[in-house]
Amino acid sequence: MKNITIAGNVTKDAELRETQGNNKVAGFSIAVNGYTSGEKTVNYFDVSVWGKRGEAVMQFAKKGAKMCVSGEFGTREHNGRTYLTVNASDFTPMGGAQPSSGDSGGGYSQSGGYGGGPSTGGDMDDEIPF
Repeated sequence: MKNITIAGNVTKDAELRETQGNNKVAGFSIAVNGYTSGEKTVNYFDVSVWGKRGEAVMQFAKKGAKMCVSGEFGTREHNGRTYLTVNASDFTPMGGAQPSSGDSGGGYSQSGGYGGGPSTGGDMDDEIPF
């Protein structure tokens, strides 16, 4: 398995599709800027996010939003062109489009749910546990 983490700008709003087996998958592209020999370069990655994570990413993957994704890197060929792909297992919104439900940041991973953002209430201890 070839894992990759990329951060860049979403190029268009995510689209949610359903496979013949009733599995949901969100698809969008991320543009990653870089420099090679002093010249600006842009790499485009087609990103797929499956299942409940795919449904969750829909509120964040809006055109122009900054997004960081991690997952399995791959390529696909179509009409003589090679496309870079990421089958994302984790994503983190980095700004831009905000969630409509009032969540406050953090990331979403396959092992948990959306979270990791600052707490907006509850009982916080004044002591740091480390």
